[in-house]
Amino acid sequence: MSAPEARIEIAPHCSLTPRGARWFFLSICVASLSIALPISLMGFWLVLPFAGVEIALVGWALHVSMARRHQRQTIIVSEDLVAIEDVSPPNRQRVEFPRHWAQVRIRGGGSPLHPSRLTVESHGRGLEIGHFLNEQERLSLAKRLVRLIGRIAESPPLPSQDGPA
Repeated sequence: MSAPEARIEIAPHCSLTPRGARWFFLSICVASLSIALPISLMGFWLVLPFAGVEIALVGWALHVSMARRHQRQTIIVSEDLVAIEDVSPPNRQRVEFPRHWAQVRIRGGGSPLHPSRLTVESHGRGLEIGHFLNEQERLSLAKRLVRLIGRIAESPPLPSQDGPA
């Protein structure tokens, strides 16, 4: 039997499929051009470049949003280590902290425009976790990590693999 470990995987919520994104973008193009083309034919030709910029910006924002669906963070808590794998293509990072000295911290943001930051830190190093989560999800994850990791110089027993994590 292997040593107990807890594994938490988090990812951004991306409900839009690539096919849905194509249909959405096509509908924006049709709507924008169905207004811009007749107006430009009436002599107001400057409307057409602005419609093109609008379509390009929507396309760029959609591309960035769709790229987020490949982002993942995996937190593995074992008897000795807290390992965090951060996959944000094309980058992949793995950071390990000694569990006994690791600490979960929430740095308050204070407003919706400045959300809190959840980090795992040890020996002057730290890594932010779940920047794509909403505030409630981030606080829930922090509570779960504190139960698994403990405070500095405290390592609570890990749940058995037979029971819930």
